[in-house]
Amino acid sequence: MKPIFKPLNASPAFPFSFVYRDTKTKQRELPDHLHDWYEMVYVHDGKGTFFIDSTFYDMHAGSLFLIPGNTIHRAFPDTADPVTSTALFFNPALVQARPLGEPFSYLQCFDRSRLSRLYRLPCSPALMAGFEQILREIDEELRASQMGMRHAVTLLIQRLLLSVNRESGTAGRGQHTATPAIGPRWMREALLFIDEHYAEDIGLRELSKRASVSPAHFSRLFKQMTGMNVTGFIAAKRIVKAKEMLLATDHGVARIAAECGFESLPHFHRLFKRIAGGTPAAYRRSPLL
Repeated sequence: MKPIFKPLNASPAFPFSFVYRDTKTKQRELPDHLHDWYEMVYVHDGKGTFFIDSTFYDMHAGSLFLIPGNTIHRAFPDTADPVTSTALFFNPALVQARPLGEPFSYLQCFDRSRLSRLYRLPCSPALMAGFEQILREIDEELRASQMGMRHAVTLLIQRLLLSVNRESGTAGRGQHTATPAIGPRWMREALLFIDEHYAEDIGLRELSKRASVSPAHFSRLFKQMTGMNVTGFIAAKRIVKAKEMLLATDHGVARIAAECGFESLPHFHRLFKRIAGGTPAAYRRSPLL
């Protein structure tokens, strides 16, 4: 299945969404998706696998995942012991803070995730306890819906991010901890190869040849482990890069489409709208709405 754009319906004045202690099953889990908002996922109990960008992670109690915007991801709950987790989605504008004379941003932990391409943060017992307490307080605020609720929730999110940044920024810990290998080595190498060559004319035949497995076996295991077919995954990678270029450069849409590997502009427009939920021009004007 191709990745989908996950719409996050919330008030523009309060760009935040919260799913508290939800037990996932394969039937209820979203297909592969990406969105512009940032996301934190905390696992309370259960087991599963989380595919994020190009890496597979074990999910278990105490796992915390930091997912920057425009990152392909999908969870695969264990059938016998499905994951119960809490997910927070927010527009980065919600937690923008004044510099106050020190080099700090609430989004530093997400920046580290993006740069290191490691999206799971090892949690100390103290961080786990604090995280669960703040999640309960957010849920209580949302349920009570008293005066100043949005301000209270925003402050709680900032507390969460402050604690995560302090934990992940501690010397010798955090985001740069090596991730245990999950899945066949040839699959991991294929995902990295796609990351480096997504704009080139690559496909199932070349990838399976590089992996020294049959195309049928490669295709079957790729879909089983990522939830996507090879063509859909490469297309999503190209769209993610195109979104980055739309915001970071003043290049025309035709040039961006070509540099991301699209042979025709109409095909780029169709695929961008299908995956990103809107046109390239609309995204460049309002990327995080």
